[in-house]
Amino acid sequence: MKVILLQDVRGQGKKGEMINVSDGYARNFLFPRKLAQEATADNINTMRMNDKAKREKEQRAREEAAAMSAKLRELTLTVLAKGGGAGRLFGSVTSQEISDALKAQEGMDLDRRKIVIEDPIKTVGLYTVKVKLGFGIDAPLKVEVKEQ
Repeated sequence: MKVILLQDVRGQGKKGEMINVSDGYARNFLFPRKLAQEATADNINTMRMNDKAKREKEQRAREEAAAMSAKLRELTLTVLAKGGGAGRLFGSVTSQEISDALKAQEGMDLDRRKIVIEDPIKTVGLYTVKVKLGFGIDAPLKVEVKEQ
């Protein structure tokens, strides 16, 4: 019997796949637990439409990531931090502070977990941090740290 999986089933397949299983397995295990539905013409058509919508959504997200990457490459972000004089800071500049400054100055909402700081930023100066936007797209962001 052909069924369309509604959830990932260990040893069978992933959500959205159409697989061949025995009638008893489908009727006694998959259907009662709402793990799968029978592969009728309507269900197959719905599955294909969902796959198409998912691909289009992923393509839009990829294009948005590429556009944001282009913006971040041209941008120099200014972050103010408390310092003790002589160019030293009291703490270090965190990815959360960079994310907040990016939102305040440019209106770009970027999750702090996407910002990768290689070495701690503990002095005043110009630094380059890496921003991981997903889909294998990374962008360098110039961060200028000034003493408050």
